[in-house]
Amino acid sequence: MSEKVKLSKDGNSIDFVQSESIPTSLKKFRQSPEIEGFYRFIYENDLQKEALEILEKIIADRKLKKAQEKAMAKSAQKEEKAAEKARLKAAEKAAKEAAHQAAKEAALKAKEKQAAEKTKKLMQKQEQLRKKMEKQAAEKAKKEAEKLKKIAAQEKLKAAQDAKKDKAKKEAALKAKMPQASKKASSKKSTGSKGVVKAKPKSKKPIKLKKKK
Repeated sequence: MSEKVKLSKDGNSIDFVQSESIPTSLKKFRQSPEIEGFYRFIYENDLQKEALEILEKIIADRKLKKAQEKAMAKSAQKEEKAAEKARLKAAEKAAKEAAHQAAKEAALKAKEKQAAEKTKKLMQKQEQLRKKMEKQAAEKAKKEAEKLKKIAAQEKLKAAQDAKKDKAKKEAALKAKMPQASKKASSKKSTGSKGVVKAKPKSKKPIKLKKKK
């Protein structure tokens, strides 16, 4: 420390001599020209107490700054965790809502499909019932037509039989009348030849013509 500290031209700061090599250990750091010049300046100007206060203040400020940075980092980390948690919660809620909405839509679609199938089955049943009723009506109409045809045929047959019977009766009656008529005719003939007196034909008188006056 025989060399005096070099001050700047204005005398307000120390003009340190910078070494080209960077110190790699604490001993080399203390032996570096910059630190050696700083120590020499404090010693020559009897600034040990002030330097200690300044260094303690710098150390305290650095510790406070580090604590603040650490607290800020912790607070930021906490906020980031809270934000991540909130984001995850929101995503989970959105996923649940989406799943609920999807389930609701699926249930609605299933309900609509079931209603459509039910309507389709009902329509098919109604169509089958309509066809069945039409078939039954057609069969009934056919049976009625056959029945009416049969009745008409029976009535026709009965009418023919009745006509035949009437004809037979008439023929029988006519046959029964014929011998009686022949008997009457023969009896009239026999009585006419025996008991009937023939009247004499009247003589025709000459017709006199009256003369005109």
